[in-house]
Amino acid sequence: MRNFSVSKIVVAFVFIAIGVFLILANLDVISLEMNDAFIFIYPLLFVLIGLKLVFDGIRGDGDGWPVGAFLVVFGGLLILDRFDIISFQFGDIWSLWPIILVFIGISMFKPKRKSKHVEITTETDNEDEGEDQPKKNRKKKRNFTVGDHSFNEQNWKVEPMDLWNAIGDYHIDFTKAFIPEKDTSIAISGVIGDVKILMPENVAFRVDARIKTGDIKVLDEKSEGINRKLSYQTPDYDEATRKITLDIDFKIGDIRVDKV
Repeated sequence: MRNFSVSKIVVAFVFIAIGVFLILANLDVISLEMNDAFIFIYPLLFVLIGLKLVFDGIRGDGDGWPVGAFLVVFGGLLILDRFDIISFQFGDIWSLWPIILVFIGISMFKPKRKSKHVEITTETDNEDEGEDQPKKNRKKKRNFTVGDHSFNEQNWKVEPMDLWNAIGDYHIDFTKAFIPEKDTSIAISGVIGDVKILMPENVAFRVDARIKTGDIKVLDEKSEGINRKLSYQTPDYDEATRKITLDIDFKIGDIRVDKV
C-alpha cells in the first residue's frame, strides 16, 4: 500500500477544498466575493491544520493532537455555520471549553509511554564554593507534558530536580541510584498522577507530601481523603550528610514511598 506523508495529505485536502468551493460558486450555491471567500476559507484552514496535528500525534511525532482535534471541531462548526446548517460564530469558541475535559479523559486511556519532555531543574554543584552556594544558579525548564517518567536505570545519578507533569506517573528507584554525600532536594508536582518511590535502607530522607484527592503512604504512615498532607523524616535525617529531601504536590492521585 502506498504511503502518504502528512504534508501531501494536507495539500491534497487544500486542492479538494478549493475545487469544491469553486464548484459550489459556479452552481451559485455560494458567492465568490472576496469577503465571502475569506469567511469560508479560514475555517477550512483551521480544519486542515488540526488534521495535520492529529495525524502527527497518531504517528507519534508530537503531543499536539488535543489542539489539532480542537481546531478540527472549531473549524468544522464554523463551516457548518457558513452553510446555514447550525448557528456558530467565532466568538462562540468559549462554549467549547468542556472539550478540554474530554481530551483529559481520552489521554488517560492512551498507552503508557515515556514522554519526550520533562521539566527538570538542575542546581549547579561547585565544590570549591561549598554546599552553601546560592540557589540563583538554578536553571529552570518548564514543559507541560502528558506521560510517565521512570528513574530506575542502574547507577543513575541523583541531582537536585524540579519535576512537573500535567498527567502521568513517576517511578523513582533510589536503590539503583548513585546518591552524593550531601542533601539533595527533589520536588515533584503535577495535576493527575501516581508517585511511587523506593528508598534504600541506609539513606536518610525527608518527605513533605500534599494531595487534594487521593492517598499518601510513607512507610507505615498513611493519609487518605481530601486535602491530605503528610510529613515524615527518618530518625537520622538531621545528622546525616548524605540525605534526600522530597517535596511532592499533586491534585489527584496516589503518593507512595517504600524502603528496602
